[in-house]
Amino acid sequence: MRMRESNEEEKKSVCVMDASGPLGHALVARLLRRGYTVHAATYPHHHHHPEEEYQQHPRLKLFRADPLDYHAIADAVHGCSGLFAIFNTPSSSQSQSHSCFLDEEEGMVEAEVRAAHNILEACAQTDTMERVVFNSSVTAVVWRPQPEEDDDAALQLDENTWSDLTFCRRFKLWHALAKTLSERTAWALAMDRGVDMVAINAGLLTGPGLTAGHPYLKGAPDMYDHGVLVTVDVDFLADAHIAAYECPTAYGRYLCFNNAICRPEDAAKLAQMLISAAAAPRPPAPPSDELKVIPQRIHTKKLNKLMLDFTSGVYGDIN
Repeated sequence: MRMRESNEEEKKSVCVMDASGPLGHALVARLLRRGYTVHAATYPHHHHHPEEEYQQHPRLKLFRADPLDYHAIADAVHGCSGLFAIFNTPSSSQSQSHSCFLDEEEGMVEAEVRAAHNILEACAQTDTMERVVFNSSVTAVVWRPQPEEDDDAALQLDENTWSDLTFCRRFKLWHALAKTLSERTAWALAMDRGVDMVAINAGLLTGPGLTAGHPYLKGAPDMYDHGVLVTVDVDFLADAHIAAYECPTAYGRYLCFNNAICRPEDAAKLAQMLISAAAAPRPPAPPSDELKVIPQRIHTKKLNKLMLDFTSGVYGDIN
């Protein structure tokens, strides 16, 4: 596969799917600035009108896509050399009744797996496709039975680590289960069909609209205690996706975050972000005897090298 190594080359078409969320918006804006023709594909949302979200641009094409509709996905990626695949796991607050909550959560997992299969199959059938950047999650990495405390090597997690499916089901970690199964499905199909894929395993995306009901946060206290509660802002995450697409040497999975919650004051700041200032006072500072720093167990060394190539101008300015 030959990727673009010069800004002088004619840019091709790429697809962002789903383009309606914060990450989708950030990617569309960056890709247009970098000269690409962008297929902005949005999933069905209540009262959602993509034509109202994006101003007219000569290199922007709007598509309506359904992650469970293979033909709609195929239409959106037709003629594209790249796809940025984003699937936002629905919040449990969308459940209409407590009695059907479990079924809806399990259905969410199945839907995300089907979406991954449809997306990769559509890309495999697209002759012009060069690379898929698959947005996954840190939750597909960190959830597993805890090793013995003295086993330092086993305590460290990296891109080779996968969340344990049985563990996720046992503790009803639906977001982690959905992300793990969907990413594994994507990798299996990509390898079977010869699709060049890179996965970005992102931390909790912070920004407007984030609430304590976000499915990523199920088990957050345990993530904090084990040194794996991490967040990422949308600009950093979007830049990582661009780098993963354009860098010829990008491969495999990349843990992606720019903030690790390892101190009580960090946890307090995150908690304050998740609640309305009008609903509750600012959490008090933790007592001095509780100022324990949690050892960080995951790192972004692999991503740091990739990003350094871009910021140093090896493959062009990231902006």
